[in-house]
Formats: sequence, C-alpha cells, structure tokens
Amino acid sequence: MYTDRVIDHFRHPHNMGRLAEYSAIGKVGNIVCGDVMWLYIKVEKDAQGRETIADISWETFGCTAAIATSSMVSALAKGKTLDEAIAITNRDVAQELGGLPPVKMHCSALAADALNEAIYAYLSAAGREIPPALVRRHERIQKEMAAIEKRYEAFLKKDEAQAAEGPKEDACA
Repeated sequence: MYTDRVIDHFRHPHNMGRLAEYSAIGKVGNIVCGDVMWLYIKVEKDAQGRETIADISWETFGCTAAIATSSMVSALAKGKTLDEAIAITNRDVAQELGGLPPVKMHCSALAADALNEAIYAYLSAAGREIPPALVRRHERIQKEMAAIEKRYEAFLKKDEAQAAEGPKEDACA
C-alpha cells in the first residue's frame, strides 16, 4: 500500500517536533480524517539577502501518510527561499515519497497547506505583500478550519449534554 519512502519517513521522520524559536506557524486539519498538522518555520536571510526557511519542524496527529508527508514537506522546504517554498505543491510531496494511495493524497495537500499557512502567517505578521495565489489558498484553508472548529464545538456540546443526562442504565443488568 505504501512505498518504501513513505514507510521510511514514517519510521524516521525528518524535522519532527516544535522549534524552540520560530518565525511563524501554519496549522491545518482535515474534517474528514481528523488529521491535524502544525508546521513551524524560522525565516532568516541567506548570504544573498534572500529570506529563506533556515529551519523548519512540525507536529502532526494523524496516520502514516500524514506523518510521512509532514516529514517530506519539511525536507523539501528547508533551505528554500520563501518563493521556492510557496511553489511546493502536494503533488511534489507525493512524488518525492514515490506516490501515495489515492485515498491518502489529502495528506500531501495538508502538508503543503501547512507550509503555505506558515509562510502566509510570516508575511502577514511582517506587513509584507502576500502573493495572490497564497491569499486564495489561505482563504480556502480558513474556510476548512472554520468547519473543523464548528464540528468540534458541536461535538463538545453533545458530549456535555450527554454528561448532564447522567449515566444510562445498563441494558444487561
């Protein structure tokens, strides 16, 4: 089902964890599968004065493909300029992993989205112009995240209502 490269990134993930010092965070999730990713970037200027992703890390709650794609997107983006990193697509992530099952392609999209959200957050906080394509991606991601939050709130309300009702009688007793 998974390529050897996917399994390797799952078993030996690159850049996993939270950076102690970071410039921005991208947070994304998928309402269908429940995967959630946080991607941290540290932006610094290189020798030519270009802003690059000097360091990157991530925390992911999800399946094998979610872990592997988080690892791969971090490996692809590290050392890249912001423009080069913005250009990384979910297809790039999946291709570098040797492919993903069709049902798991959404994990590569989440990983690319997390990177885009981190870059968007960085540019926004710096008061910088944000490329139109990045703005469109951000708006789509924000709609998806709002839907996740809405479902989570509904779950909490349902859980609270069930707790207030008290325990149900055991039908086997």
